[in-house]
Amino acid sequence: MPTHEALPRFTTELHRLTPEQRRTFHRVVTRSFVPDLRAGGHFRTGLRIKRVRRMPGVYELTWSGGGRATWSYGTERIRGAHIIWRRIGTHDVFTSP
Repeated sequence: MPTHEALPRFTTELHRLTPEQRRTFHRVVTRSFVPDLRAGGHFRTGLRIKRVRRMPGVYELTWSGGGRATWSYGTERIRGAHIIWRRIGTHDVFTSP
């Protein structure tokens, strides 16, 4: 079972999103991201997950409408991946991802 935590900056940025942007993010995470983590972390192509350049261990998740979130793996807490959500928003999240 994957676990997660959010850095304070992520939480602040999440609250700045419109309700529709938040719903889209939650839909992508619950319908695709988490199931792929449970299945071993081999993400489907449609999630558009890639590493962030010059930031070892940081990944980007993008979705339609220009939404982006950055995340990294943390220390496993219980059996399964532990995700640390770092930034969320638009292309601006690449400033200090």
